Amino acid sequence: MKFFIDTADLSEIQEAKDMGLLDGVTTNPSLMKVAAERAGQPLDFADHIGKICDLVPGDVSAEVTAVTFDGMMIQGRELAAIRNNVVVKIPLILDGIKAIKALAQEGIRSNCTLCFSPTQALLAAKAGAAYISPFIGRLDDASSDGMKLVQEIIEIYSVYGYDTEVLAASIRHPMHVLESALMGAHVATMPLSVIKKLLYHPLTDIGLTQFMDDWSKFQEQS
Repeated sequence: MKFFIDTADLSEIQEAKDMGLLDGVTTNPSLMKVAAERAGQPLDFADHIGKICDLVPGDVSAEVTAVTFDGMMIQGRELAAIRNNVVVKIPLILDGIKAIKALAQEGIRSNCTLCFSPTQALLAAKAGAAYISPFIGRLDDASSDGMKLVQEIIEIYSVYGYDTEVLAASIRHPMHVLESALMGAHVATMPLSVIKKLLYHPLTDIGLTQFMDDWSKFQEQS
């Protein structure tokens, strides 16, 4: 499973990269807003995406803000021109599906975002999306089963042999990552806080404390 970090904050991306686990980045307009607020100044969108791409050799999802076919095509081409590892993030709406198809024909890869049903995911794969992003946490928030959606998408893609990678998104906690991995999701994108939580287990902390205490006592006896 590939690990992407869901942020536009350069310091968070660098920290995740330093762990040696980072395969890519996903961003969206909301995350760009947060990054600008943390920086305390406006950010040039294209320049900032370029900086992220320079930090991460893997795929970086950059989202269009247009909601019409023509607008998404213009923005999609502009985003793809920033760096070779940019994947154009496109919302799962009618014009978005059309844009995914047209961009694929031009050799531009896309990440189809805001997926909440398996039939939506089927359309995205047929259109040629490189990634599909089912939003697990948001479905859970609405009293639906986000993990069931991931499982259904994986099953459909397996039956028909689609190349679209399942990118589990809106991940809130380590169990989302675990269940996505067990189901065979290709990618999990998550905040830095969740990546760090994957490291921790109380028995690890207890065991380490015991080892260090025993080592101190051993040195005292030597």
